[in-house]
Amino acid sequence: MQKFGPLVQLDKPAFVHETVEIFGKAHIGEGVSLWPRVVMRAEAREHVIGPFSNLQDFALLHIGGGQGAIIGCHTSIAHRATVHGATIGDNCLVGINATVMDGAVIGDNCIVAPHCIVTAGSKIPDNSIVAGVPGVVVKSRNNFVANRINAYSYHHNGLAYARGEHRLWDSAEFQAARKAEQARLEAELAAMEAGR
Repeated sequence: MQKFGPLVQLDKPAFVHETVEIFGKAHIGEGVSLWPRVVMRAEAREHVIGPFSNLQDFALLHIGGGQGAIIGCHTSIAHRATVHGATIGDNCLVGINATVMDGAVIGDNCIVAPHCIVTAGSKIPDNSIVAGVPGVVVKSRNNFVANRINAYSYHHNGLAYARGEHRLWDSAEFQAARKAEQARLEAELAAMEAGR
């Protein structure tokens, strides 16, 4: 059974699993999916999850460094990842079991590798891949398409789960739609880069 405090605002999420627990103040954006055992605590400040993002199984958000966790749009927080009072940009992927600590800021289109620890106060530029303990930028690459297609997959999977369907990704229809969306995103990225 979902446990939400009175200050939790749900703005038409795609899917919120029954085991999700949210304490304190939080805003959950449109199209967000929250998967099994996600926990958010905000004894002060506020957590904000941007539209079409997802928090996967056992993800944890907590306040730290005087702020809540701020998650951008079309961003995936993977299984067992922790965001502790940090800001994650748009179109990002925080990998399995990664930790992003107090006051850290992850730019847009970034990947935080699995098991990475991004230390408190770190500033990660847009289009970075961060890995290691402590996390350092190991490559600069625009991850817009890969990260957006991951968020797209989770958004549509969330809609399917809300209907009681648990095998969407195996369907030919979804595979075709995903391929078309990837082509659209690649064209969008090419247009953005041509306009610079």
